[in-house]
Amino acid sequence: MTDLFIQLLDSVQAMSWWEYVAVMLSVGYLLLAAKQSLWCWPAAFVSTLIYTMLFYNGALLMDSMLNVFYMAMAFYGWYSWRNQPLSSHEVDAELPISAWSWQRHCTIGSITLVVSLILGYVMDNYTRADYAYLDTLTTCFSVVATFLVARKVLENWLYWVIIDGISVYLYVNKGFYLTSVLFMFYTTMSVWGYMQWRETLNQSPISQNNQ
Repeated sequence: MTDLFIQLLDSVQAMSWWEYVAVMLSVGYLLLAAKQSLWCWPAAFVSTLIYTMLFYNGALLMDSMLNVFYMAMAFYGWYSWRNQPLSSHEVDAELPISAWSWQRHCTIGSITLVVSLILGYVMDNYTRADYAYLDTLTTCFSVVATFLVARKVLENWLYWVIIDGISVYLYVNKGFYLTSVLFMFYTTMSVWGYMQWRETLNQSPISQNNQ
């Protein structure tokens, strides 16, 4: 236990000022997203911009590319949350929360799993990636989950619970102890976010269940 505390302290001391800012903004993004605040997307954009540069400078090119995607999704999320589909008669009305059927999620999950297995095979056999399959799995499902957040699909939080839980295992095994603690917090926040959104959806006068 003492060794773990020392490793956590060393990790904190090794963090740059930019990394602290990125972590704070990432936590802010989660809190604001759970509260359906549009300001979650500017927080997401700035944090992922910082992470893009940090990962690029650290030669973590795949993580850097993933954060470029996150930056693009921050723009899409802002636009999507501000505007309802064209069928709505309201102008600049905020996008409502929706819930998708389990059949739809099974289809999405199956396709994403196949893609992650293919990419995981490539990473495992043609790169020096550690935990290639698990790392690729979390990356692929993170892309899907981010899109679901942008569309305000309730179940996005359940995706993040699984993604963040696996990420904790990966980061612990890679020695990124402080990051693993952060992702434990993310996992808890994802459960809270799901409960917040579900409560809002249940209180809606019109069911937003998209088949």
